[in-house]
Amino acid sequence: MQSFQQYINGQFEDASAQFESLDPATGQPWALMPEAKACDVNRAVEAAHCAFLAPEWAGMTASARGKLLLRLADLIAENAQVLAELETRDTGKIIRETRAQIAYVAEYYRYYAGLADKIEGAHLPIDKPDMEVWLRREPIGVVAAVVPWNSQLFLSAVKIGPALAAGCTMVLKASEEGPAPMLEFARIFDQAGFPKGVLSIVTGFGADCGSVLTSHPKVAHVAFTGGPETARHIVRNSAENLASTSLELGGKSPFIVFDDADLESAANAQVSGIFAATGQSCVAGSRLLVQNSVKEAFLEMLKAKAEACVIGTPDDMATEIGPLCTKRQRDMAQALIARSLEQGAKLVTGGKAPEGAGYYFPPTILDCSAARDAECVTREFFGPVLSVVGFDTEEEAIALANDTAFGLASGVFTRNLTRAHRMIRQIRAGIVWVNTYRAVSPMAPFGGHGLSGHGREGGLAAALDYTTVKTVWLRTSDDPIPDPFIMR
Repeated sequence: MQSFQQYINGQFEDASAQFESLDPATGQPWALMPEAKACDVNRAVEAAHCAFLAPEWAGMTASARGKLLLRLADLIAENAQVLAELETRDTGKIIRETRAQIAYVAEYYRYYAGLADKIEGAHLPIDKPDMEVWLRREPIGVVAAVVPWNSQLFLSAVKIGPALAAGCTMVLKASEEGPAPMLEFARIFDQAGFPKGVLSIVTGFGADCGSVLTSHPKVAHVAFTGGPETARHIVRNSAENLASTSLELGGKSPFIVFDDADLESAANAQVSGIFAATGQSCVAGSRLLVQNSVKEAFLEMLKAKAEACVIGTPDDMATEIGPLCTKRQRDMAQALIARSLEQGAKLVTGGKAPEGAGYYFPPTILDCSAARDAECVTREFFGPVLSVVGFDTEEEAIALANDTAFGLASGVFTRNLTRAHRMIRQIRAGIVWVNTYRAVSPMAPFGGHGLSGHGREGGLAAALDYTTVKTVWLRTSDDPIPDPFIMR
């Protein structure tokens, strides 16, 4: 089996232990991964702390940091094929998606390369005539980043890019499920020429790796993408070091279709929103809210498109639906569907894992109009399962859309411009897509509220999350400071 190493302080090395990584297409082990323990994590954080203070990084100009990020972007583009193949092998994401996504990941690093020397302070029009006061934006310190297995290269880019542009250093924990692409990324990062310790990449399990990293006293900020339960542990850990946090925690996103929408366009967007990446996306449009006057016609369109999806091995360019990343995800999907059917949901298509090797699961549609509280409607889980609820009025659509503890993404399909604006104002979500879905850009902030977390990734907002404000007072008068005990 292929063997991977961790990357600490500019060195590739074996970890304290190893574990097997399973190929989701076969369910069989294919590689040995480094299992970082507390001692490994501590060394990585100490290296990041030293690098943060060292003149090689701390004294580097913002423009020079940008040039390093630009070099990194070029190297990612050059190595996109290798990275895509590893992500497909280790996570089950189909090759046609990993190739396209990784090519775009390079654009995120290019964006932050250009932003590095544009993180500006401010001059304050202070109310004291003999003072000049200004604000400096300075890097917050050592960042602990934790990313999940789905889209690791993208989800790490929206952390590494802004953090390094701001002048921070970072220790990144790759997911123990499918870490191969991030460990290969470390080799590309090493070639870019950053000073040692600026970025270390490890992988491992909760108590021995993740908890040690997020509670480390020299970590100033924790950037996490994952589920609410793990986020709660991270927030508790941050009580130890009082680190600030940015949390992107997924959602149960409403996909709203009105009867005046272009139904063919909406259907294609819905298929992309829930079945792309085999439903393993934090912005998956997993709750379809469709106006009852077009509900049956729209469901027929979706059913036909779902059943036409090509299920196959993820390394085949013809495949449209690959396996889920883990057996646990597949079993959870199967169990959740069974419970939802017992709660009154009706199966439209799919619903049962095929026989044979691998963690495959078909595109599944459940009509929950008579079971709006079914578990599949309310619970977030990664899988190609769409829950459908009908509505009659715009007011009802808003109420259904906001009937969730999450608040990450949403989609609205309508030709009515004034209605679209009303929906934008009233939907409680960090992202509202109108007549499109899953569009992203390095320039656009990405994030939510409620159980979807806080903070933003992408755009200038992300870079500012990795800075702290220093207020500078400069007295401009040459007169002696008056005696403080003589009141004037």
